[in-house]
Amino acid sequence: MKKNGVGDTENYLDICIAGQQLTVYADGNRVVHYPVSTAKKGAGELMGSECTPTGWHKIRAKIGAGQPLNSVFVGRRPTGEIYSADLGEQHPQRDWMLTRILWLGGLEPGKNRYGNVDTAWRYIYIHGCPDHLINGRPESHGCIRMNNADVLDLFNRVEAGVKVYIHE
Repeated sequence: MKKNGVGDTENYLDICIAGQQLTVYADGNRVVHYPVSTAKKGAGELMGSECTPTGWHKIRAKIGAGQPLNSVFVGRRPTGEIYSADLGEQHPQRDWMLTRILWLGGLEPGKNRYGNVDTAWRYIYIHGCPDHLINGRPESHGCIRMNNADVLDLFNRVEAGVKVYIHE
C-alpha cells in the first residue's frame, strides 16, 4: 500500500501537524511516537513562508552523530556550545537547533521538490530544541522541533533515505 504513490508505508515516519506528533512505523507497525512542534504559521510549501511542508519526504542527511546531548548547531555545524538556560538567555533571538539534525528532502515534484517549494532548499529539518519549547503547540519557523532525548532516540532508530509523511 502506498500513500500518494510515493512512500513505503511499511517503514516511515508520520508527522501529524494537527496532533503535533511524530510516529515511527517499522514493518507496518507503530513503534514509538514523540511530541513535536511544527510551524507557527501552519502547513505550506513556499520558500520563505515559515510553514511546515506537507507530503512525502525522505531523510536526505543525518547530522550530528557523536555530538553531546544539547549540542548547538549553526548552519548544520556544531558550534562547540552546549545549550543551557543561561546560554538561551544570552541569545534570545536564536532559533536553536540542538543535539541532532535530520535534513528533509521533498519527494513530490511541484509540491515539495524543485523550484520555490523545495523542502531541502528551504532547509527544513527535524531537530532538537530547548525542551521547554515542546509544549503541544506549533511554534517553529517551518522545521519539526523535538525534545533532545527524543531526537537522539529517533536519530539512532532511522537511516538516511527513510520516508517521512507530513500531513495536517
